[in-house]
Amino acid sequence: MGKWLWLVSASLALSACGSQPEREEAAATLPAGNTVRLVPKEIADMKAVGAEIATRDQAEVLARIPGILTSLAVRAGDTVKKGQRIGMIVDSRLGYEASAYGAQAAAAQAEAARANADLARIRDLYNNGVYAKARLDQAVAAARAANAQVAAARAQQGASASVAGQGAVIAPASGRVLRADIPAGSAVAPGMSIATVTAGPPVLRLMLPESVAGQVRPGARVIVSDAEISDSGAPSVTHEGSVTQVYPAITGGQVRVDATLPGLSTQFIGRRVSASVEIGTRKALVVPRQFVTTRYGVDQVQVVTESKRLSMVPVQIAPTADPDMVEILSGVSAGDTLFAPGKPDKARG
Repeated sequence: MGKWLWLVSASLALSACGSQPEREEAAATLPAGNTVRLVPKEIADMKAVGAEIATRDQAEVLARIPGILTSLAVRAGDTVKKGQRIGMIVDSRLGYEASAYGAQAAAAQAEAARANADLARIRDLYNNGVYAKARLDQAVAAARAANAQVAAARAQQGASASVAGQGAVIAPASGRVLRADIPAGSAVAPGMSIATVTAGPPVLRLMLPESVAGQVRPGARVIVSDAEISDSGAPSVTHEGSVTQVYPAITGGQVRVDATLPGLSTQFIGRRVSASVEIGTRKALVVPRQFVTTRYGVDQVQVVTESKRLSMVPVQIAPTADPDMVEILSGVSAGDTLFAPGKPDKARG
């Protein structure tokens, strides 16, 4: 009886040894697809910030004299050229001043005519020996003073006319009118803003917290979605630009940064958008987007286990500067191997 038990045990052990390689071979066979081993890589550290579509400069149309805004020929959205007259300010007092200075000039001119006539008569009598030299000198001085009074009165009259001419509201730069909300008939004071005109090319103005102000440099990448800056309804794509200027001042805990961006339009100046700006580099787990699948709102990856089996693992991902790559924040770790079904990619190996 013990002999038969020994034979049965030996046959079972041999059959088990013969089937183990077959099971391992079957487990080692993966479906057609690609694999990638997770290794930390240096990527651009992108920070999401708020931004505003603006222009490099904004010119203010200011009132130069006090008075009544009798006319304003532009509205928000109109295009103007530098030096174009867009309105008129009238001060009724300037008219009275001009009349007064005109009367003073006429009186001075009449006095100068009388003094010059006296000078001519006295000079003739002096030449005939009737008047002394002192009398002639007095007449010459009186004539010169009268002529000076004429010049002063005319200068005052011209100055008054010049001030009245400053009532014209002139566009200081070529561009689009952003604001012109003072109605005609309103009283204005010197220095009051009548309108605002764009000046210069459009820029994307970023407001960064002061904690990262020292990490942003001119030339840093800026990424904005097409849906943020366009209403075309086309499929969403990303636009990449670069930082052109970092302003050397902090206001309210924020630093202002200007960036250029292709496809930026001045149609909606002041529009708020979401952008990402590069503030340096960092280590991250980055994989091609094809390795991540989304089911029922949950992002998942297929991990190759030590026994060459596939295990579906939920992960948390984040976009990167490259739209074809995603960053894995949690769920897997460095050293894990991910699998993506499909035709093997020879370039990936």
